[in-house]
Amino acid sequence: MTERTIDRATADTLRRARDAAAREAWAEAYGLLGGLDPGWLTPDDCAAYADAAWWTSRVDESIVQRMRAYSGYAAQGAARQAGHMAWLLCYEHQLAGRTALAAGWLRRARRHLRGEPECVEQCYLAWMDAEDAQARGAFDEAMAAARRMAGIARRCGSPDLLAMSAQAQAGVLVSRGRIRDGLDLLDDAMCSAMAGELSSFFTGWTYCLGLQQAMACVDLERAAEWTDAAMRWCASMPDENNYRGLCRVHRVEVLELRGNWTEALTEAERTCAELLPYERRMAAEAVYLIGQILRRRGELAAAEESYDRTHELGRDPQPGLALLRLSQGKADASATALRLALASGSDEPQRGGLERCRLLAAQVEVSLALGRTAEARAAAEELRSLAGDWQRRCGSEATLLHASASAACGAVAFAARDLDRALLLLRRALTLWLELRVPYEAAQVRMTLAAADRAAGDGEGARMELRAAEQAFRQLGAVPDARRAAALLADVRRRQPSGLTEREIQVLRLVAAGRTNRAVAAELVISEHTVARHLNNIFAKLDVSSRAAATAYAYRHGLV
Repeated sequence: MTERTIDRATADTLRRARDAAAREAWAEAYGLLGGLDPGWLTPDDCAAYADAAWWTSRVDESIVQRMRAYSGYAAQGAARQAGHMAWLLCYEHQLAGRTALAAGWLRRARRHLRGEPECVEQCYLAWMDAEDAQARGAFDEAMAAARRMAGIARRCGSPDLLAMSAQAQAGVLVSRGRIRDGLDLLDDAMCSAMAGELSSFFTGWTYCLGLQQAMACVDLERAAEWTDAAMRWCASMPDENNYRGLCRVHRVEVLELRGNWTEALTEAERTCAELLPYERRMAAEAVYLIGQILRRRGELAAAEESYDRTHELGRDPQPGLALLRLSQGKADASATALRLALASGSDEPQRGGLERCRLLAAQVEVSLALGRTAEARAAAEELRSLAGDWQRRCGSEATLLHASASAACGAVAFAARDLDRALLLLRRALTLWLELRVPYEAAQVRMTLAAADRAAGDGEGARMELRAAEQAFRQLGAVPDARRAAALLADVRRRQPSGLTEREIQVLRLVAAGRTNRAVAAELVISEHTVARHLNNIFAKLDVSSRAAATAYAYRHGLV
C-alpha cells in the first residue's frame, strides 16, 4: 500500500516519524513509528524504526524491524541495502552471543554484496575479515583487510567507515603489542568523532571502541579524556540515551577509578538495566563495579550481594570478593580464592594485564595481613615485572601498572622493615596515583606511608599523610577507611611532642643536625629573625634553655 492511499492523520504521523528519525530524535521516532500499522512502513521506515529501537535499548525490537527492512530490500532487489541490513543483523546477534545466527546473517550479507561494484557497504565485510584474521593470530592478513576497508571507505567518500578502519588497524597493532602505534591511530579516529565529522551512530561507536581499547591498554589518562568527550557529545544530542549500555561499562570504570562514586553507581545501575536483557556478560562488569564501590563504602552485605550476582552472570568476582572476605576477618578464605583466580587468569598483557595487576595487588594485601611476607614479596615482584614487561614489549608507560607495583613493593619493604626502600617506593606510588587522579588508591598508599614515616621517627610526616588520607576517604564516602585514618591520626596527635607546630619541628630537626640560624633560614626560606623566634618558642615549650638541650630532646623523641 502506498502513502497516497492512507488517511491524513496516518500520513501526518508517518511524516513526523521520518522527520524525527532524520533529526536523530530516537525516542520520538520510536514512539511515532510504534503507533503505526506495520503495513504502512516502507523498508526505509523499518530501518529507521530499528535504529530508533537500538538507540533506546530495545534490542529485540531492533532485530525484528531490521529483519522487516531486510526482507523489503531483498524483495525490491536492492542488494546494497539488503546486504547492509544483513550485516547489522549479524552485528546485533553477535552482541547478544547468538553466534550461529550472526554467522548466518554474515553469509547473507556476503551473498548480497559479492557481485556489486565497489560500494561503502563492502567495508563491513572487510572489517569482519580483519577481525576474523586477528582472532586467529594472522596479523598480516588482518592488517591487509583493515587497509582494504580504509581504501574502500576513502574512495567511496565515507568518513564514518574511514574512522572505523582506523579502529580496525589499531586493534591489530595493539594485538601485536604495538600499543603506542595503535593508540596513535585511535587518537586520529577520536579527533574525527570530536570534530563532528561522523554520523551519530559512528560517533558513539568510535567513542565506545576507543574507550574499550584504552582500558585494555591500561591507559587511564586516555580513557578519562575520551569518556569526558563522549559525555559532552551525549549532552549535545537530542535524546538523553544515546550512549549505549555496552559502552557505559567503561565509563563506569573510569568514574570509579577517579573517585566519582555516586555518579558511577547511577551509571552502573542504568547500564545493568540496558544490558541485562541481552548481554549478561557485560552487565556483570557493571554489577561487579557496584560491588567494589559498596565494599569501599562499608556496605558489606550489599557488596556481597553484588559479587554473588556478578558470579551468577558469569564473571569471576575477584579480587573484590577476596578483599570483602578480608574485611570480614576471613583472610584464609581470601588468600585461597586469590590463588585460584591467579592460577586460572590470563597473563597476556593485551587481555589480562589490568585484571592480573589487580589480583596481584590484592594478593599482596591479603598475604601481608596473614604475615606471609615471602608470598607477598613474590606477588609484588611479579607485579613489578608485569609493569616493566608491558613497557618494554608494548612501548607504553602503563602508569597505572607502575603505580600499583610501587605501592605493593613499598608495602612489602615496610613489612620487612626496610624503611629506606619502603619510603622511596611508597612516595613514588603516591606521586603516580596523584598524577593519574585516582584518589582511593592514593589515600591507601598514604596510610602505609604514614606507618613507615612513624617507624622512621617522622611523626610530623605521618600526621600529614594521615590527615590527607582521612580527608580523601571522607570525600569519597569510604567510611571504614576514614574512621581508621581518623583513629590513627588522633593517636599521632596525642604523641606530638610538647605541642610543637609543624614549622617548629622542622626548625628543631635542622638545629639538631648542627645547622646555624642562617643555614636554617636559607633552607626553610625564612628570615633569621623568624628562626630565632621559632627557637624561643621551642625552648619555652620544651622547658630547655640551650640548643644542645633541644637537640638532645629531638633525639630522645625520634625527631631526628
